[in-house]
Amino acid sequence: MSKLTATSSRHAMHGENGTAGALFPGERAALRAMLGRFAPLLVLLALGLGIGALNHDFFDPMNLARIAIAAVIPLTIALGGTFVIQLGSIDLSAEGIVAVAAIGVSMLVENSFNGNQFGLWAVAVGIVAGVLLGLTNGVLHVALRIPSFITTLAVGFVATGIGTAVLSGNTIRVSDMALRSISITRYAGLPLSVWIAMLALGLAYFVHRHTVLGRHALAIGGGEDLARLNGVRVGRIRIAVFALAGAFYGLAGILAVAQYGQGHAMIADGQLFVAITAIVVGGTSLAGGNGGPLNTLIGTLVVVVLANGMVLLGVPPYVQQGIQGVLIIAAVTLALNRSRRRIVK
Repeated sequence: MSKLTATSSRHAMHGENGTAGALFPGERAALRAMLGRFAPLLVLLALGLGIGALNHDFFDPMNLARIAIAAVIPLTIALGGTFVIQLGSIDLSAEGIVAVAAIGVSMLVENSFNGNQFGLWAVAVGIVAGVLLGLTNGVLHVALRIPSFITTLAVGFVATGIGTAVLSGNTIRVSDMALRSISITRYAGLPLSVWIAMLALGLAYFVHRHTVLGRHALAIGGGEDLARLNGVRVGRIRIAVFALAGAFYGLAGILAVAQYGQGHAMIADGQLFVAITAIVVGGTSLAGGNGGPLNTLIGTLVVVVLANGMVLLGVPPYVQQGIQGVLIIAAVTLALNRSRRRIVK
């Protein structure tokens, strides 16, 4: 009897597998969830410390300012894309919408293309153009029941085509100093464009956490049928989310004109890949139902810091693209594992 008692005591102390301090399944799941939640932040910290150890110029205030400036446009685009991906959908029209907004603003301020000089009033046109094109995405997607990636890809091509046709493939040079001051004027060592991007982040966070639109977007991504049974007007929410994403793309177009001093159809070329990479690296699953603007901020910083570090370390450009490709594949794989979904919509 005493031998049986001793054996039972050892099992109680060491667990069924003989390992001291073994965690229960629920505790292991909670630990994995916590690590998954903070993994992007840990990656960002490790990446920064690693690059800084190899090249001390990384921590130079001027370089940190360059990182912040480089993050402005992809972050603004990614904030809009985050809401769409939370639905379990995808938006491939961002580059086209940014281009239309940029061209529209460029044509209304002092420029080399025409005699317009409407000043900062033209900013509203860029936002409105983004909203209208985003609304078009949503209406076509919902009304015609076309998959979001097909709808948005088509709208993006149409938008880029319109921009190319309007300018006949040329570039508008912007000389309006009121608009250019967005990227030139500095507060606390950072351009005004960085602070505008932070305001956009704050707005996105407010919508995500404190509005019906943000909550219902997550509910739809988590399970559209269940959300519909609970009274969520799925179609209206989808249209509203695409319109909201368009507003962020329009803002990105304005910031791009201010930063580059020009407007053309290819002004956002390559930014879609960076934005989607930032979203999934930040931990938002392509299956929908999770993530948020703060995740997207961290993901954007990971991508931008990695690019900045590779430049500082002298990595060839073609190798940089390969590393970014590996990064997005790894991030998507991890995101799908966390979501435990079988289908990506």
